[in-house]
Amino acid sequence: MTVYLVGAGPGDPGLLTLRAAELLSRAEVVVHDRLVDRRVLAMAPASALLVDVGKRSGASDGALAQEEINALLVELASRRGPVVRLKGGDPYVLGRGGEEAIALGAAGVDYQVVPGLSSAVAVPSYAGVPVTHRGVASGFVVVTGHDAGAPASTVDWGLLAASTCTIVVLMGAATRDAIARRLVDGGRAASTPVLVVENGTMPDQRSLRTTLGGLAALEVTSPATIVVGEAAALTLASYEERPLFGWRVVVTRPAAQSAALAGPLADAGALPVELPLIEIRAPRDGGAALRCAASRLDSYDWVVLTSANAVERLLGEVRDARAFGLAKIAAIGPSTAGALRRHGIVADLVPQAYVGEALVEAFPAPSKPVGEGGRVLLARAAVARDVVPDGLAALGWQLEIVEAYETVHSQVDSGALDAVALADAVTFTSPSTVEAFVELAGLERLPPIVASIGPVTTAAASAAGMAVDAQARQHTAEGLVEALVHYARDRRGKVRRRPG
Repeated sequence: MTVYLVGAGPGDPGLLTLRAAELLSRAEVVVHDRLVDRRVLAMAPASALLVDVGKRSGASDGALAQEEINALLVELASRRGPVVRLKGGDPYVLGRGGEEAIALGAAGVDYQVVPGLSSAVAVPSYAGVPVTHRGVASGFVVVTGHDAGAPASTVDWGLLAASTCTIVVLMGAATRDAIARRLVDGGRAASTPVLVVENGTMPDQRSLRTTLGGLAALEVTSPATIVVGEAAALTLASYEERPLFGWRVVVTRPAAQSAALAGPLADAGALPVELPLIEIRAPRDGGAALRCAASRLDSYDWVVLTSANAVERLLGEVRDARAFGLAKIAAIGPSTAGALRRHGIVADLVPQAYVGEALVEAFPAPSKPVGEGGRVLLARAAVARDVVPDGLAALGWQLEIVEAYETVHSQVDSGALDAVALADAVTFTSPSTVEAFVELAGLERLPPIVASIGPVTTAAASAAGMAVDAQARQHTAEGLVEALVHYARDRRGKVRRRPG
């Protein structure tokens, strides 16, 4: 069986290579280091065995020694497979991947190496510093700071001090005073710029700027990347400048739909805290009424759909778009219209505002006299406002309302709820998410900032005793993120954040 020595990248799951993700998706065993992000580990099958070898510098708390890790890989390869050895950064850049490769080869075990993006390059980039820059630094060197304080260091610090290259030091937080002293003793000026980045490429990344002379006094926690040289003084666009950087934002949507909101939040710099408070299930009749309506879609003049969930449920009951015949289709907003497009259907009516009132206002009156036709099918949630059916009936349409799905509250463990209380913001995408939050989490766990997808959800939040800080202008996931971004930018330095 083959063992894959895979680089997990510097931390941000978005920097994982396609090859690494593909191997993880079919791994039976994943042997990983301490700093590999849980979102990367989640790419492995649920049935995969995850083995935390806890490899860290100077550990004496039960973490395996390198020789023990080597032996474990050989053993696992003989009885399980495929085996992915997941290492932070690149396996061959100060990752001791070479030692593992030699041990596997000596035991007759096939192995492959999958390079990863090294923190030596990625972390400075995320902090706005290129390790090379014309006229500033024409090269860079990557060294370990692990033994900088030892009398006989494995690094020739004097040679490095004499060069003009950018020096990138990994694993040097604990020995930063010795690193600074050796470089200054070797001839580097005490005024040489230094960049220190803690938790690089992660949502809690922190960049500190100093000089060689000030490095020893700087408070630094591991993991940290130290960049020494004139390039460290450059201040290009930084990962930390994104509008929601460092924010923990709760996503309350159903698990299957959370990615549509979590993705844009992460792009804006936030750390999404996924807390699916509701689940979408078949209606109480098991979908019998929906199936009956779906069998005669072509008998209606209009089919009205008020959510993407209704689209998926209804179209799951028909062969293809031909089932609609000449019936026209109305979608309450772009998310619903987008769900239709994924099935090859273009909505005939999408109101400019994505609420029931706007749909009714935009809806045409029936061309036939009352009682002689004008039939509308409305597929919606089991519990919903009556604005649309009342409004269409007032226009003269004959309505048939069917339950397409039911929304129920999820089971959430107390640990997840306690984590929500430490978040900076919470997002609500429907009245049902508001109701579930109040029931399952309680207002005492409500984060300081509340964001709503639209006026209906805002009204539900207000009725529940919440003060809504941001409401989306466009009632979509992207609009919700945009509302939070505007809120953050309008209140630079004045946002009600959780302490610590």
